[in-house]
Amino acid sequence: MGTKNIQAKLVLLGDMGTGKTSLVLRFVKGKFFDYQESTIGAAFFTEVLSLDESIVKLDIWDTAGQERYQSLAPMYYRGAAAAVVVYDITSMESFGKAKRWIQELQRQASPRMFTALVGNKADLDEKREVDNEEAEEYAKENELKFFETSAKTAQNVNELFYEIAKTMARTCPSRSSGMQIRQEGRPGMFCCFS
Repeated sequence: MGTKNIQAKLVLLGDMGTGKTSLVLRFVKGKFFDYQESTIGAAFFTEVLSLDESIVKLDIWDTAGQERYQSLAPMYYRGAAAAVVVYDITSMESFGKAKRWIQELQRQASPRMFTALVGNKADLDEKREVDNEEAEEYAKENELKFFETSAKTAQNVNELFYEIAKTMARTCPSRSSGMQIRQEGRPGMFCCFS
């Protein structure tokens, strides 16, 4: 059997200042910037990952965290195969908002969507407000993958995105299924949407 080509839409959600953009930039460009402008609306990135028998192209939508943009979020997570909900481990308020995002996804998004809860800024452990065990337990209760990451040090950043890609490779239709969707002039890629 040949290589399976998959294209999957991924959306990042969470409060402003949690480091969503920094996570994506660390993954896609391998860089971290101490100061990152706030995202307006959403930013779009793509990354192609080569796995054992699959090539997974992630279309990554990094959404703005400011409340004034939250009404736009359904436009980005609709049709997504995966969602990453990010909170800042130094902010209990951001964890509360992450829980609200999870509840919204549970109500509005596909039940088959891969969802990860991510506690970012693990390099600031001395300022921690959100206990790792509490977040991990919440993730377990809600059947979410859980990661603690640091965009600054790159801790678990690649692991997070590769876990998403591996899940897409396992759950998306194979070439033999005949489900080929041409999207935006990209023939030959198979789209994985929940």
